[in-house]
Amino acid sequence: MNISVIGAGTMGNGIAHVFAQNGYAVNLIDISEQALAKGIANITKNLDRMLTKGSITEEIKNDTLQNIKTFTSLPEGVAQAGLVVEAATENLKIKMDIFRQMDAHAPAACILSTNTSSISITEIAAVTQRPTQVIGMHFMNPVPIMKLVEIIRGYSTSDAVTETIMELSQKLGKTPTEVNDYPGFVANRILMPMINESIETLYNGVAGVSEIDTVMKLGMAHPMGPLQLADFIGLDICLSILEVMYNGFKNPKYAPCPLLVNMVKAGKLGVKSGEGFYDYSGGSKAEVVAGMFAKK
Repeated sequence: MNISVIGAGTMGNGIAHVFAQNGYAVNLIDISEQALAKGIANITKNLDRMLTKGSITEEIKNDTLQNIKTFTSLPEGVAQAGLVVEAATENLKIKMDIFRQMDAHAPAACILSTNTSSISITEIAAVTQRPTQVIGMHFMNPVPIMKLVEIIRGYSTSDAVTETIMELSQKLGKTPTEVNDYPGFVANRILMPMINESIETLYNGVAGVSEIDTVMKLGMAHPMGPLQLADFIGLDICLSILEVMYNGFKNPKYAPCPLLVNMVKAGKLGVKSGEGFYDYSGGSKAEVVAGMFAKK
């Protein structure tokens, strides 16, 4: 099966990496040549790290890179695909536009999947002429390391397509877990309210950034505190997912904390912007100015 991955960002290049390392021919597609070059550079860096650790050989590294071709043309990139994985930004309008193009240019038998972390598979599938062949494949970040793939069935997704994607995920060394199509699915329906409540706790002045993260790491055995994790995910992504759940359920418990909203407006998005709840400008994690987050 030939694989096409749309989007060369963090998730897209990680997904391309995993398929290519497992012997699949991968077309990595992005409208930006610069994004494609950055994506390949990131894959190479991750492979070099694995090589240094002894988990792969030089031959595996070279074969993985040779298995990936890059395209700036979506029609050309999906023309021979058996599976397309869309990993563009978490925006319904953008995803629906991409799926219309995927549907128009991919072979009739091709399965169309999305790496969305919260958006309705059913709604995305409805813009195609093949809703039975549309499914969610929600990989976790960092993709080459994390084992879980949430497999999300839309309203019309067929049993055969679900079975194919479950088996394919296992061939990648992943643990696929089937869930139904409701806002946030399982992972983010549970994770994002925890992150949001952690931000509320900070906003209300109950404790500081490092204190909240320490309590959750040492008290709950989490490998990373929720505020640091929010920085790692991207505060804009956290906000987007919470908004999808709030709009989908109309339940105030999913309403984003005002502090999160303001930080995103200010461009404080976490690791990718150099500052969120922590300051990353020096290359190492450090708490941002103490007390600046509390409600005035």
